[in-house]
Amino acid sequence: MDLDALRAVREGEWTRLDALSANSRLDGRESDELILRYQDGAADLSAITTTAGSQAIGDRLSVSLSKARMRFTGAGRGLFSQLPAFFLLQLPAALYRVRWWTFWVALATVVVALIYGTWAANDPAVRATFGNDADLRRLVDREFTNYYSENPAASFASQVWTNNAFIAAQCIAFGIVGVYVPLILLQNAMNVGITGGVLVGYGRADTFFLYIAPHGLLELTSVFVAGAAGLRIFWSWIAPGARTRGQALAEDGRALFAVAVGLAISLFVSGIIEGFVTGSSLPWPVKIGIGALALAAFLFYMLFVGRRAARAGETGDVDPFTAGAKRIVAE
Repeated sequence: MDLDALRAVREGEWTRLDALSANSRLDGRESDELILRYQDGAADLSAITTTAGSQAIGDRLSVSLSKARMRFTGAGRGLFSQLPAFFLLQLPAALYRVRWWTFWVALATVVVALIYGTWAANDPAVRATFGNDADLRRLVDREFTNYYSENPAASFASQVWTNNAFIAAQCIAFGIVGVYVPLILLQNAMNVGITGGVLVGYGRADTFFLYIAPHGLLELTSVFVAGAAGLRIFWSWIAPGARTRGQALAEDGRALFAVAVGLAISLFVSGIIEGFVTGSSLPWPVKIGIGALALAAFLFYMLFVGRRAARAGETGDVDPFTAGAKRIVAE
């Protein structure tokens, strides 16, 4: 396609489309003309993108069509009409995109936690750096378990949810800098490993795993996903592929910020489990079963629903109309 020739032939119609879109008061004839110009412009844009791909002339026309669409629709889609597409397509597709990143983040975290836990469990001198024997025994015998029951369940669940959701959002928001996510994950792995190592060293391994498992299965997985999303955003401008770095960062940033919404929900569920289940009097098999069921539901949504959305062409990003033009074009 000769884009210069197309511009020469269609420029007058596109300019008229812009003029109609800018007119705040349209009579019946002008309204009909606006819709007709919009349809012709949409056909031109389709021909441009099909034959020539992303071009400046297409971006310019995309902006004009966006203005026209807002003019005759008056507003975007309502929030509630967008929710089904978000939860059935965008969010699971975004989660599915970071599945392998999540696996490697989880593996690295477990390895680091095991190293620190083994070190603390087998070396009394290491445990002594965290407190004297009386302090550590108080932690092992009372403080570790009391942490889950000393406050009202509702307020405790709310506290841990807001704290964990804030950390997850930070991992995604600051992932672009490259160093924030590894530092957070390293600190989390060290804390879990050392705490577990102290309890194991005092012969209370059962206490550690029984109190961590009910809520920790979903909570830690959510943290791994947050770290994976943050690292994926960082990688998008390190290795953008065929896209420009700006395009890669914009597309992956929009897509993966949807993950923050999903993790706020999953961490809310883990907070409910931590507040109302972990410290409750329910039998331990029931507690762990609830945690395992919550994790299974999350993984099903991430892997199976996400794979179906990905096969349908979803990436987690917003639709091209909402995303707008990829480049700044002077009119």
